[in-house]
Amino acid sequence: MGVKSPFGYSGAGRRYLFSKMLAVVYLIDMLVIGLTGGIGSGKTEVSNRFARLGVPIIDNDHLARELVEQGQPALKEIGIAFGHGCLDDYGRLRRDYLRKQVFEDPDSRRKLEAILHPRILELIQDRIARIISTSYCLVVIPLLVETGIFSFGFLDRILVVDASENDQVRRVMSRDLITEEEAKSIISVQASRTERLALADDILENIGNINLIDQRILDLHNLYIALSHPKRVLRAL
Repeated sequence: MGVKSPFGYSGAGRRYLFSKMLAVVYLIDMLVIGLTGGIGSGKTEVSNRFARLGVPIIDNDHLARELVEQGQPALKEIGIAFGHGCLDDYGRLRRDYLRKQVFEDPDSRRKLEAILHPRILELIQDRIARIISTSYCLVVIPLLVETGIFSFGFLDRILVVDASENDQVRRVMSRDLITEEEAKSIISVQASRTERLALADDILENIGNINLIDQRILDLHNLYIALSHPKRVLRAL
């Protein structure tokens, strides 16, 4: 599949994204690492292990869930765009219903992205700005490649959690209790392994037992701390 360009947004949308992007570039004096990977690659477990080392974690999916809570403007926009069938009797988002719609229809997916992505970017930048006294933070962006790397110009490095498709399928089947065919179908609409690896500054291979990657995570942790010092000096100058 192709990588989506941020230039697919309207003129106003592009100006909004790039104004936010430029603002955060000048404010951040710590290293910002973007963590991505395909479904079932082990992103959550990897980010949890970085968190245990004291690294601040900002998770794109968690922010998206905040945006669609009751009373949020984004939820109202989704209801208008997709019809009230995507809301339950209490006005809460029917996630399975919406997920099925955007999975089956690319136009619906783009419509949802147009509602959520600018808001998610703003929230990410707000959370980054609140972090103090740390060398680096980790921003977990599962669909980094699909969204378009230019939307995340504030990232200093990209860490890709890589796994074989067989491992992905096995993990997704176990986690979501779905069939092999369903798991492969989900993987097929995401960016390819090759596309993700092409953007990587660092690669963490999660093959087999996740417990075997602890030393690699510690090595990356030490690398990011070392790389953060020149950036801090540059900001001071």
